[in-house]
Amino acid sequence: MPSSQPVRVARRTAVALAAVSVTVAGVTGCSSTSDDDASSIVRKTTAIAGAGVVTVERDTSGACAAPTPPDPGAPDPQRIVVLDSGALDSVCALGVWDRVVGATVSPVDGERPSYLGAGIAQLPSIGPEGAPDVDRIAAAAPDLILASAPPSPDVDARLTTIAPTVSVGADPAQWKPRFLATGAALGRSGAAQQALDAYTADAARAGDDLGARQTQASVIRFGADTAVVEGPGSFSGQVLADIGVARPGPQRIETETAPLDDLTAAEGDLIYVGFDGPDGLSHGTDVLESDAWLDLGAATDNRVFAVDDDVWNTGNGIVAARAVIADVRSSLNGYAS
Repeated sequence: MPSSQPVRVARRTAVALAAVSVTVAGVTGCSSTSDDDASSIVRKTTAIAGAGVVTVERDTSGACAAPTPPDPGAPDPQRIVVLDSGALDSVCALGVWDRVVGATVSPVDGERPSYLGAGIAQLPSIGPEGAPDVDRIAAAAPDLILASAPPSPDVDARLTTIAPTVSVGADPAQWKPRFLATGAALGRSGAAQQALDAYTADAARAGDDLGARQTQASVIRFGADTAVVEGPGSFSGQVLADIGVARPGPQRIETETAPLDDLTAAEGDLIYVGFDGPDGLSHGTDVLESDAWLDLGAATDNRVFAVDDDVWNTGNGIVAARAVIADVRSSLNGYAS
């Protein structure tokens, strides 16, 4: 169309301005700070390459649940070591995070997912995920070691001499059975089932409130030199399905993810985009600034939203799932400004 070029130039100016915005993250709390405490808010920039950032301010003061009761007669571990972020999500969701005497950190930045809050952030470190310090674990004197998958057979053999070690599986797509298995390991099968049932009901309620079935949402994740569709079987895809959000036809795939070989397959009533680290952000920014992307209907309508990768794409538990619900509530029927 003759009028498209001036619009595109104006958008590119806006994109350039948005790209230099910065993210400011405050340390947050686990059920321990008041809602008006500034330290309970994680703040992000309002735009990335023209995409509106979902949940600019995330209050995590109540991210971790209140303590849940053990099953009658079940073991009730008092000193827990956690070897990955998925298991951390579970102990947070079941209200036993303050019994954790050691937890791994990200091998990339030495931190833990901010959506879990300050209580989780301040837990004693036992080294990076995938390569924990077994001596530090032994010194913590745990009575239970939780993991999605053991770091290696040798490490697993050493850990089992320290304390009972439970691995619940590493596939993020199996996050619901993994959560229930973690609940059983913590002696809280009943509480885990109640938490999962409550999540399911809340997701359905959000979908009803939003009229979610009327909207087709695209979910794309950018890596350093890749772009993939997060399908219905992925973590975020499952949460969207639980809410009742529809997916565009090309994204109703049988695999968890699929390469985005043609940008037209990214089209939807709105598009959620995630970025795998700084390199993913750089590549994604290039794509979001491209003519082909800006010609998508969702981009034209200002309905592209950037989401927290720690929540949508590497999150794999109840707390992350609830954060996705909150993000969808604030964006599904909205527009990026």
